[in-house]
Amino acid sequence: MSAPLLPGQPHIHYAQDQLQVEGCSLHDLAATHGTPLFVYSKASMLDALAAYQRGFAGRNARICYAMKANSSLAVLQLFARAGCGFDIVSGGELERVLAAGADAAKVIFSGVGKTRAEMARALQAGIGCFNVESEAEIDVLNEVALSLGKRAPISIRVNPNVDPKTHPYISTGLKGNKFGVAHERTLLTYQRAAALPGLQVVGIDCHIGSQITEETPYLDAMDRMLDLVEAIEAAGIAIRHIDFGGGLGINYNGDTPPAADALWHKLLAKLDARGFGQRHLMIEPGRSLVGNAGVCVTEVLYVKPGEQKNFCIVDAAMNDLPRPAMYQAFHGIVPLRRSADDEQEAQLFDVVGPVCESGDWLGRDRSLHVRAGDKLAVLSAGAYCMSMASHYNSRPKAAEVLVDGEQAHLIRQRDSFADQIRGEKLL
Repeated sequence: MSAPLLPGQPHIHYAQDQLQVEGCSLHDLAATHGTPLFVYSKASMLDALAAYQRGFAGRNARICYAMKANSSLAVLQLFARAGCGFDIVSGGELERVLAAGADAAKVIFSGVGKTRAEMARALQAGIGCFNVESEAEIDVLNEVALSLGKRAPISIRVNPNVDPKTHPYISTGLKGNKFGVAHERTLLTYQRAAALPGLQVVGIDCHIGSQITEETPYLDAMDRMLDLVEAIEAAGIAIRHIDFGGGLGINYNGDTPPAADALWHKLLAKLDARGFGQRHLMIEPGRSLVGNAGVCVTEVLYVKPGEQKNFCIVDAAMNDLPRPAMYQAFHGIVPLRRSADDEQEAQLFDVVGPVCESGDWLGRDRSLHVRAGDKLAVLSAGAYCMSMASHYNSRPKAAEVLVDGEQAHLIRQRDSFADQIRGEKLL
């Protein structure tokens, strides 16, 4: 019998008590490629994308994958082939998108700290739009564009002061956040940008945060955005596209975010009611496309009983999976092989890594039946894990595998020591 681990996620499941991603055994993949090992389901990613595509059926819309969630080249290639554009936040991300074969004209460049060099490279590549985040950035982008004899297509990112009801580190649409132009200054900023010869106003942008599990913040932000579009166009500045950002959450631990197609059914109804239903729309999903498509396989190194805590020490660490250390985030942790004894013999463990930090933990108080040599899977590891991974403690970055049915493709080799020190020089 096949038993999915997460609701609506059939591609990561137990078959005959062996954990599989699609048709591939995680135990076999770990034996081939070692651990820690990230494994992604192609079908899961395309299913998540299909929900957005259904939601936008018949509309003039573009889905731009927010690649900071997972920037592995093969993942970018997968979404490019599926017709996606890309939301980038650095020059390095632009180079990755281009290396994956994406169309630069479908790229949106967000981020509060774009450098002149990054702006110039993006203009030369012919990206579709800059999401400008400050009045100072407007002036610099205008200068760079004029120096190249170009006009930079821009939208202005609005900070609507809407509470996304998520972790404060991933909230981006409140007055106290560093992102975007204040709602109250938006019209003046558009008038300033429209008067500059190196810029061409093409749209408006809003992104309020990440891991959002309620629909109300989206509806509130949309109302504020549409009010601004009306005011901007009344001042004689045309808005070709409306970009509503991303941020839709996933199920990490019983979270119940709305389905993408259901959410957009409601948002589009609001757009229609206000007369904006035929506008060119853009969105920038990231986590919701890749988060639940990935797992991190790790080996139990030691079981360490203690007076106050039992520790399950594994070979994955905070350099591989930074979210628990950064956000106190929850990831499900399950064995690759289930047995009838698991429930009866389970104990509570803190699952921790070998990095020399007390913050190096992957899960607190998890009920597990484990011994050294067992393999575990850390769930919902497709987003903000490998893209945030580091070499801290001189640990190699993990290998990555993309599963397509019964085929497994190695899409990133495990780092060697030579990879780690490339570019360094002795005195």
